[in-house]
Amino acid sequence: MLSAESAAMIRATLPAVGAALDEITTRFYATMFADRPELLDGMFNRGNQAGGTQRQALAGSIAAFASALVADPDTYPQAVLDRIAHKHVAVGVTDDQYVIVHKYLFAAIADVLGAAVTPEVAAAWDEVYWLMAGALIAQEARLYQDAGVVPGDTWRRWTVVDRVRETPDTASFLLRPADGAAAPGARAGQYVSARVRMPDGVHQLRQYSLSSAPDAELRRITVKRVHGHGTPDGEVSALLHDTVQPGDELTLSAPFGDVVLDNSDDPLVLVSAGIGCTPMVGMLEHLAATRSTRPVTVLHADRSPGEHALRARTRELAGQLSDARVEFWYEQPGADEPDAHPGRIDLTGSVIPGNARVYLCGPLPFMREARAQLLRAGIPARRIRYEMFGPDLWLADATA
Repeated sequence: MLSAESAAMIRATLPAVGAALDEITTRFYATMFADRPELLDGMFNRGNQAGGTQRQALAGSIAAFASALVADPDTYPQAVLDRIAHKHVAVGVTDDQYVIVHKYLFAAIADVLGAAVTPEVAAAWDEVYWLMAGALIAQEARLYQDAGVVPGDTWRRWTVVDRVRETPDTASFLLRPADGAAAPGARAGQYVSARVRMPDGVHQLRQYSLSSAPDAELRRITVKRVHGHGTPDGEVSALLHDTVQPGDELTLSAPFGDVVLDNSDDPLVLVSAGIGCTPMVGMLEHLAATRSTRPVTVLHADRSPGEHALRARTRELAGQLSDARVEFWYEQPGADEPDAHPGRIDLTGSVIPGNARVYLCGPLPFMREARAQLLRAGIPARRIRYEMFGPDLWLADATA
């Protein structure tokens, strides 16, 4: 628990620290990478660094954790910890790296805030940091143990069995373990990290949801080529699209992710946009494979039918379920989907039971709007789960 003295100090200084967090995290990453450039090789994604999303996610998680402790010093914000722990183990974070982060983060706090960081202020924030780090270290150790891998060494080679062009910018890769052993256990909705060597010799990571049944002998990831539109293009997605063919091998992590299909019989609603369909198709694959009888509603938005990855597979899987319906929205409708809705997704006309379990995945603006519509429709916030590709920029908002 957070001590009463530290709680009072954090409450008093949180506005100032929170306002400076973007500058603090910018200074933190710049200094750490200058001293420890090896961390950019296979640990931190350069695209996330260049776009600023990694530092924004770090700032948001610190603020969310500190705010939660101030509100209730005896209780950890478990939703925050779950999301971060799964992201960490998927890239191989180990407990010794928390010492490195502490060194550079607190140096950045002192540099940015200067004389405002008195010994008492430093001690209070130090307590918050190690409470958060200690909880994450313990949780990550359990995740590594459950996955049957050594902490930090979650990697395994996989052979590409087939490659399928889903849309002009999307390809699926069907994979099996290169060593011939059984595929590691997974749950519907989880993702794996792909670790690839770039032309300059630096390894880069990216997470991809399993878009196949998690208990299948073969696994599938479906990769959309990332166009930066003002920020750098996706290095990993471009390399996979341009170079990887059947017979090649990929290095993948064990499956992780805290947003997984629940085991209840409650009605299920899968809401996605763009490549956010991938974890939803993985869930549908599992439901079809297990002959689930729970009511399922699939709601997806995209630019056009031709850009909707796994569209035919989604309809096929829904058709295998005893109680499933599908609705699509397209900004540019086409003859391939004559019954689709035109324009952006609008959930106000969809019948969603109040006891439904809802899963969201897609671009952040889409998920914000979809979640707001669901809340207005009377769906409790606790029944809405979301998955975000890359650093979580929504953590502080969506845990409320």
